Amino acid sequence: MREAAGEADYEVVRHPRSRTMKLSFDPVTGRARLTLPRRAPLKAALAWADEKAGWLAEQRARLPDARPFIAGAVLPIADETLTITWSEGTRRTVRRVDDTLSVEGPADTVARRVELWLRRAALDLLSRETAEFAALAGVTVTQVAVGDPRGRWGSCASTGIIRYSWRLLLAPGWVRRATVAHEVAHRVHMNHGPAFHALVAELLGADPAAARAWLRANGASLHWVGRSSS
Repeated sequence: MREAAGEADYEVVRHPRSRTMKLSFDPVTGRARLTLPRRAPLKAALAWADEKAGWLAEQRARLPDARPFIAGAVLPIADETLTITWSEGTRRTVRRVDDTLSVEGPADTVARRVELWLRRAALDLLSRETAEFAALAGVTVTQVAVGDPRGRWGSCASTGIIRYSWRLLLAPGWVRRATVAHEVAHRVHMNHGPAFHALVAELLGADPAAARAWLRANGASLHWVGRSSS
């Protein structure tokens, strides 16, 4: 259950299984949350949270810079660097021209069309890499899809559908491919046991630990690509 926090700049949530108060901060969204036991007095909880104002300020100061999709923005895409260019014109399709993403038409639609182009590029690349690892593992994948989840980079369903965050397109290739190997390995082992981890390393031909560490350290910054600073 959520409650208004007055002048506080965090969300207040009562959780039925919570036993203590907890103030958390999500670097992906830039939002703070105060979680309370069901019957904890709100006034005392808010006073306690207000004492953490310095800690919250530190967390917000560490947030990645927003990188909106505007003319002149430089994007890391599949181990290449592309710059968004914009000009007046009637063409509505985003085109890659050498090391640029060329956009024409209404300026207020640039961000939406660039993101759509990136999603399509991510789906194409991740589909090809998934097929590559699936062939190595001797498994089938019924469908590959992309979305923009906040909490995970990929998922594999028992039906054979694998879903990825399109933002993996912005990560280094060795990080992206380790994520693909991870999800394909779930077509053999629907768990995270020793056999699963051994298969991921075998498919990848390398230890995936470095890729996991990279995502832990840098993953939040990928979620700020395409976001406005306002």
